[in-house]
Amino acid sequence: MEKIDYSKIGLKCGLEIHQQLDTKKLFCNCPSLLRSDEPDYVIKRKLHVVAGESGEIDPAARHEMEQDREFIYQGYRDSNCLVELDEEPPHEINKDALKIALQISLLLNCRIIPLTQIMRKTVVNGSNTSGFQRTVMIAHSGWVETAYGRVGIEGVFLEEDSARPVGKEKKITIYRLDRLGIPLVEIATAPDIKTPEQAKEVALHIGDILRSCRVRRGIGTIRQDINISIKGSNRVELKGFQDPKTMVETLNKEIKRQQEFLKEGKKNLSEVRNVLPDGKTEFLRPMPGAARMYPETDLPLLKIPRDFINEAKKSLPKLRSEVERELMRTGLSKEMIRILFKENKLEEFKELLKIIDNPQLIAKVLLIFPKEIASKEKISIVKTYEILEDNIPSILNMLKKGKISESQIKEVMERVVNGIELKDAVKFEKIDLNEIEEKIMRMIKEKPGLNPNAYMGLVMKEFKGKISGKEAMEIIKKFIQ
Repeated sequence: MEKIDYSKIGLKCGLEIHQQLDTKKLFCNCPSLLRSDEPDYVIKRKLHVVAGESGEIDPAARHEMEQDREFIYQGYRDSNCLVELDEEPPHEINKDALKIALQISLLLNCRIIPLTQIMRKTVVNGSNTSGFQRTVMIAHSGWVETAYGRVGIEGVFLEEDSARPVGKEKKITIYRLDRLGIPLVEIATAPDIKTPEQAKEVALHIGDILRSCRVRRGIGTIRQDINISIKGSNRVELKGFQDPKTMVETLNKEIKRQQEFLKEGKKNLSEVRNVLPDGKTEFLRPMPGAARMYPETDLPLLKIPRDFINEAKKSLPKLRSEVERELMRTGLSKEMIRILFKENKLEEFKELLKIIDNPQLIAKVLLIFPKEIASKEKISIVKTYEILEDNIPSILNMLKKGKISESQIKEVMERVVNGIELKDAVKFEKIDLNEIEEKIMRMIKEKPGLNPNAYMGLVMKEFKGKISGKEAMEIIKKFIQ
């Protein structure tokens, strides 16, 4: 692809990033739990469009209404409620979700809105049983720094996620209510992004901020949209980015598409387009406007007290990139740090470090030993973690007091997993170091000329945890000097 002069073509670009938060649902007390088992019930509905606050019907809502679809909703008695069925008014906004959204806003240098109105956004594609999505703007006028200059943050919003589509048959769409109402933070940047590379950098930086807070992880928990136009063209919204790596290629292809219209003396339509796997896009629906917004009448104005904002400030998390740098300084490898974040064990890691300041050992105890034990004993890793969770601090405390050696930790963990009580699992035969030294001396005489590490392997295999690696190496060095 030929090089594009983004300044010359007047590229304007802004991001919208949606991230699920790791709390209960936003306007009820149901768990944020996605399920694969058979639903307990189904209901059928058709949704009808209404005029917004301005008295006009939103074009995107009208487009959806013209599809004349019927919707089937699947639900569960023990994890869905009448709020999700639109048969009960919404409850007060989830305070945990609000606090996390405030922390994200503060990390984005935003101004908090202390008194704000919860709104209804018309959505008639069936993804909300009520025909609208509740959303509230909680902060504005922030910014992030990039290598290409500062990019403004126009707003941070807290809103409900939509129901999850699980099937489609002609004009019938099947949704599951498990995702409906999961708290989402939406971050909207200003159209300050001037190159695709800058768009990618902004997405990665905001992603770092989000991962540093209490958010849900995994496929589908974060969604990214891009608004893009060039000089003389209409704005287009691109939806469907899961990975920032595809942004540069996709944006360049959209720029080319808009340029083709201008070459023909035309303008592209202002529309929402879906991003395909190859970076090309397809029409999804007309561009929505302000006509689909109106106040939520079942909830009062949202007041965010100063004390609540101060509490969010006090517990502001460090950025993940900063935590990673700190962990690397302890000697942990990048791979071990990656696993620590992936397994969501960072807080446990920090707590165990307070017992014994040995990052390498703590990482093994949390991340490596349980998996090795689960594989050896042929039980699930989840079950292994459940058994060990409450015992690991006690095991490390016994190491600290000298009741067991470092080399015995894994065996103690194995014994506990096999049902032996901890007080019995830490009992080992007393070791006669003189006898061990004599055996090591004989091993070296029988196999002369090996390097210390080779002897270490033989010794550790022979004594199977009866002595630590440090003790073994000290003895080996006595006899090979």
